[in-house]
Amino acid sequence: MEKILFVNACVRPESRTHMLAEHVLSRLTGEVEEICLEKEHLKPLDKERLRERNTLLETGDVSAPMFRYARQFAMADTIVIAAPYWDLQFPALLKLYFEAVTVTGVTFQYTPEGYPESLCKARRLIYVMTAGGPVMDFNFGYDYVKALAENFYGIHDILCVKAENLDIVGADVQGILASAMEEIDKRIK
Repeated sequence: MEKILFVNACVRPESRTHMLAEHVLSRLTGEVEEICLEKEHLKPLDKERLRERNTLLETGDVSAPMFRYARQFAMADTIVIAAPYWDLQFPALLKLYFEAVTVTGVTFQYTPEGYPESLCKARRLIYVMTAGGPVMDFNFGYDYVKALAENFYGIHDILCVKAENLDIVGADVQGILASAMEEIDKRIK
């Protein structure tokens, strides 16, 4: 059975991003494991944690609790990320999560030539987002995730589904969300 990892970076109870992500998940077949980032106790790699991480990696002990997110990510077949579009990117919790996931020897390794090579099973990543205004020509959140997925995790089937302009005065919010769900239905089989 396919393992689907749902990375939930939504913090609002009425999150429109979460609603779209639930629609995406309803289109997938498999066992869904959710990680709600707001409920996790993610910490940045400060001096002490970096020293601990490096010591563990030098000894080859990737079974340590600090690597649980990386192990979970590496074993997923499909990854769904729900992240609202805030200030041209995603919530800071998602950055902390990727810092915990991007671990040499767990989610990727370096080739003898120095290039990152994937150790992840996932072949598909679906990035779900909503935005109050227009996303325009750049999306630093999605672009960052796409770069990590392609260059470190070996995931090349990457899909971004979004609903934008939701907070524009006079916007038909329900219509925009309905259109996004129709697009999800067309693109996710």
